[in-house]
Amino acid sequence: MEKKLILRGVIAGAVAGLLAFVFARIFAEPQIASAINYESGRDAAQETLDKAAGLTPQAAGPDIFSRTIQANVGIGVGMVFFGIAMGALFAVAYAVCLGRVGNLRARNLALVVALGGFLGIYFVPFVKYPANPPSIGHPETIKDRGNLYLAMVVCSVVFLVAATWLGKRLQPRFGNWNATLLAGAGYIIAIGIVMALLPALGELSANVQEFGHHATETPLPLTNPKGAIVYPGFPADVLFSFRFYSVATQVLLWATLGLVFGPMAERLLSPAKQASADPAPVQPEPVGAA
Repeated sequence: MEKKLILRGVIAGAVAGLLAFVFARIFAEPQIASAINYESGRDAAQETLDKAAGLTPQAAGPDIFSRTIQANVGIGVGMVFFGIAMGALFAVAYAVCLGRVGNLRARNLALVVALGGFLGIYFVPFVKYPANPPSIGHPETIKDRGNLYLAMVVCSVVFLVAATWLGKRLQPRFGNWNATLLAGAGYIIAIGIVMALLPALGELSANVQEFGHHATETPLPLTNPKGAIVYPGFPADVLFSFRFYSVATQVLLWATLGLVFGPMAERLLSPAKQASADPAPVQPEPVGAA
């Protein structure tokens, strides 16, 4: 049964990843192109300042893949494989929750698990460390950023599982509604403490040494030695649009995952439930039996 559920999760994940790719290609990719154009313009302005100061600019390395391949094949393959991976993980979580979180229908349980996956794996970590387009983030902090984001994902998922367990333990005493509220409050408090303890990206040591104390790594205006602005900071509308469409892409992916997986799981589980619900047929007594 578990293998069949995982197979259906993989199928639903592939469909969800494909739809997410189409959405991201239409709406998010133009924001990525705008960010890359900004980065190219800023690099050109920085090169001019370096030449004026008598510095030798560093030669840019060649692109391994063209922008056309990155914007189509790269993001497409990445989103589909991400959807497949999340679909398999979703199916495992679904199998674990099956029969342990109340008398939910298979479709309703799929939507609940999808909501939990979206919140725990993506949205809550996003609140602390939101997605950034190209040209935001410094090479020296890549490892630190990756470790911090991974820590947020792990804490979010662990606390979500713990909140689910706590809600089940409190249900007999406080009722389903109050137990859910108490477990949710515990999750918010725990993840809020983690967010307060983890540093902002702008406060990483490499950023503080070079740029001073800032909340984010968003590029500030580029200035010459006299303090005059020679190139503007990163455009706020591009940053907002990229993050908005990033969230929308994940909403589409997880919603599709739950909506596609639910009916398939229900068709798989209904015969088993029906067989267990139907009483065994009564055998007729032999003729002449006392």
